[in-house]
Amino acid sequence: MQKKTFTAIASKVLAVAVLNINEETGELFDWACYVDSVRGHNHSQEFEAVASVGDKQPKRFAEVFFPQFDISKYRY
Repeated sequence: MQKKTFTAIASKVLAVAVLNINEETGELFDWACYVDSVRGHNHSQEFEAVASVGDKQPKRFAEVFFPQFDISKYRY
C-alpha cells in the first residue's frame, strides 16, 4: 500500500513523501521524497502531481523535510 504526505517548503514549492507500507504489518517498508513547484492555490490537490513528476531528493534533504520517517528505509 502506498501513502503520500506533503510539506510546503515555500508557498509555491512542495516536498512530498511517498511511503510504501507493508499491508500485512502496517509498517513502513521504504520511502522517497520528491520536490517540485506548484501554483500554490491548493496544496491538498497539488501534491499528487509533485509525487508523480517531482525531482527525487537525496537522502540528506529528505531527512530534513521529513524527520518523522526512518531515514534508514530511504529508497535510492
